[in-house]
Amino acid sequence: MDLFVSMRTFVEVVQSGSMNAAAQRLNVTSTLVGQRIAALEGHLQVKLLNRTTRQQSLTDFGETYLDQCRDILEMVARSEGTANDEQLTPRGRLRIAAPVSFGTAALVPMLKVFSDQLPDVEIELVLSDANEDLIAGGIDVAFRIGRLEDSSLLQSQLAPYKMAVCAAPSYLAQHNMPESPDDLDPFRAILFSKTGRRPWRFSSGKAERNWTPNAIFSVNSGQAVREAARAGMGIAMLPEVLVQKDFSSSALVRLLPEWGLPEKPMSLVYHRDRYRPQRLVKFIDFARETFGKR
Repeated sequence: MDLFVSMRTFVEVVQSGSMNAAAQRLNVTSTLVGQRIAALEGHLQVKLLNRTTRQQSLTDFGETYLDQCRDILEMVARSEGTANDEQLTPRGRLRIAAPVSFGTAALVPMLKVFSDQLPDVEIELVLSDANEDLIAGGIDVAFRIGRLEDSSLLQSQLAPYKMAVCAAPSYLAQHNMPESPDDLDPFRAILFSKTGRRPWRFSSGKAERNWTPNAIFSVNSGQAVREAARAGMGIAMLPEVLVQKDFSSSALVRLLPEWGLPEKPMSLVYHRDRYRPQRLVKFIDFARETFGKR
């Protein structure tokens, strides 16, 4: 038994949430992963994982041993890598999760830049407006929009997520251009169904206004809201990053530019591990630089 390989496998099984997920990330069979864990438990003469057909959990000793494995593997990585750090080429799979609109409009174009810098890293992007569980989903790093609950995950604050109210020129031709939120009552709204008919909150200096949208259409996709707005169905509140090109091409017109909308905090979250592969370290640095606070 290769003790270090078995220890790495054990850490990966815990981080990935299952032996099958660990096998995919390690590019080996799930049978081999199971054999390594069994060999490690046999070597230690103690059980590390409680396993059922549906889930797994660490034993009390397994929790302690996991921290020890991470410390040992970190020291090994440092001793192997420090001297030749400049020659190391990050490689392997990096699994990233992001909200659909942000991921499609902002992240995907920048992943080309990251991929050009690290061509040996395989990127797997998971787009979902649900907050993916990093362990259960085998996620290395995730972008999160909105307030974060207390978590064992590490968090890096990025630039806030900004929203804009907009409409197509064809729709605006039927209405007078609004000068304040008080002028929005005649307008029909296209809604993102996840947020529903929550009031849109506007502010300008010390002035604040709430407007409850009169919906004509709702859908559970930000991209579909954008297409409906471009088609002239009504006004929409959309992420700026999703409609910047539409503003430039005049396919959509920004409404009430002097009235601000609440910004949503955006964060990068990742495991609280002492040892991180270079591909993850490099991506965290890249994301902070690309989407950091402005």
